[in-house]
Amino acid sequence: MRTAPTILHLDMDAFYASVEQASKPSLRGKAVVVGGLGPRGVVATASYEARVHGVHSAMPMAQARRLAPNAAYLVPRFQLYRAVSEQVMGLLRALSPLVEPLSLDEAFVDLEAGGAAWDAESARLTGTRLRADIRAVTGLTGSVGLAASKMLAKIASEDAKPDGLVLIEPGTERDLLAPKSVRILPGVGPATGDHLRRAGMTTVGELAEAGEDELVRLLGKAHGHALYAMALAHDERPVVAEREAKSVSVEDTYDVDIHDRTRVGLEVRRLAGRCVRRLRDAGLSGRTIVLKVRRYDFSTLTRSETLRGPTDDPAVVAEAAARLLDAVDTTGGVRLLGVGVTGLADYTQEDLFAQAAGERAEAEEPAQPSAPAEETDRRGPAEPDLPPAERRWPSGHDVRHAVYGHGWVQGSGLGRVTVRFETPLSTRPGRVRTFRTDDPELEPAEPLPLVERRPSAAAGPVDAVGPSGAG
Repeated sequence: MRTAPTILHLDMDAFYASVEQASKPSLRGKAVVVGGLGPRGVVATASYEARVHGVHSAMPMAQARRLAPNAAYLVPRFQLYRAVSEQVMGLLRALSPLVEPLSLDEAFVDLEAGGAAWDAESARLTGTRLRADIRAVTGLTGSVGLAASKMLAKIASEDAKPDGLVLIEPGTERDLLAPKSVRILPGVGPATGDHLRRAGMTTVGELAEAGEDELVRLLGKAHGHALYAMALAHDERPVVAEREAKSVSVEDTYDVDIHDRTRVGLEVRRLAGRCVRRLRDAGLSGRTIVLKVRRYDFSTLTRSETLRGPTDDPAVVAEAAARLLDAVDTTGGVRLLGVGVTGLADYTQEDLFAQAAGERAEAEEPAQPSAPAEETDRRGPAEPDLPPAERRWPSGHDVRHAVYGHGWVQGSGLGRVTVRFETPLSTRPGRVRTFRTDDPELEPAEPLPLVERRPSAAAGPVDAVGPSGAG
């Protein structure tokens, strides 16, 4: 059993929103919400300024707009997020061959395996240096947890947020865990947490006091043994080097069989949304949609549909899953439902604008130069009564004008697009101008680097300076 705190967990702070703030000087220090802007959109990430108003990831976008009406609401730029993530993962791989990414903005590192740390002091120095390197290379901040196990390292990084470092000293693990909620332990979701609460256990310390036999009685042998070990701060899971994902899926088992066909359909749509969020967190898209149905008699059916190309659009996945459900008889009741995506591919920006057949774009609103929170989604399909040019300008995406240079879309609608002209290195918020959506001098552009890089003998081959993300 490892005793030195040489397992590192890195979690970038409000990653997508922080990238947008670093890229757009006018949004630094302001509430920023990134996600799907359509009627069924959900929040992917909210800046810390937006979280003050109660906005959080996985929240319906309509609810977020009610809580923070003056925030900037932006369509994700996964191409940029993936590029920044690769920079961060490169720094981690320089520390150790054992790096286990969990998403674009989160990973475990076994520092001992790479010789980067062997005790508490060396681990703390390595974590401090890593945070400085991330800021220099990307302009962003990340929170670091250091402990003797993956479970504790992740808990430590959560305690470190935002923009901090927490090291759990050997011998202090159980005291640190005891007052914390049982929900911090891996595998304890809402259902298990509620089951434990009804049994009088809400903290990790109460789990340890209850004893292994009681947990096995409540949760079953495998789950009970594992949970008791974690309550005692025991976690032997190794850091596993990156492996290529073959599928992304989610499923729910219901305490009472679902008989209502409409309810089954709603559950499938909800699961599709959760599945797509995982897909996007991994920076992936997929071609094959899979539906899993376990019926009242425990018979399990799996149906799949392969699309023409990879997608990560929630409406596309939901409608494909609904078509698959149409071919399944659920008359006797359903006890489990699952939605998955296989045939995975790296995320491509074009996938973001894919749309399900029959879905219609939101009603257009006038551009709001001073209030990007009021922008409409530009992800709808081409319609005969709306020129394609009207939908070429997603909120927050990069553009270039032949006269004014590089900027980003602040709003669009009614044949107009409003652009703020600034770059990540601008020292002040840029000027705002409005153009026709078919202006020949305005065109989409690639994102600019978040930091300036120049050769420096003192700092090595690359010396990077630039704006900081949200911290």
